[in-house]
Amino acid sequence: MGLFSKIDQHADLMNRMATTVHADLDEAIIRADLSAQELRNAIFTCIGCTGVCDCESWLEAHADGADETPAYCRNGALLQRLQRPL
Repeated sequence: MGLFSKIDQHADLMNRMATTVHADLDEAIIRADLSAQELRNAIFTCIGCTGVCDCESWLEAHADGADETPAYCRNGALLQRLQRPL
């Protein structure tokens, strides 16, 4: 898999994980709670993870949402910080 495909794959996983745990990345950027650089760093942090299959399975199993990311999520603390109150 090429670099750009890998970036796209992990950006998608980040967006799906954020949506699943009720963290709106677009809104966080608009509110200045998340910078573009922080988002890029988070995507590259995700790229470093070797649990893509586990992540995809977890996301499928939590299609209705979840209160927190799985323990192995390298961006769990960031996404928790950006969660919207329900």
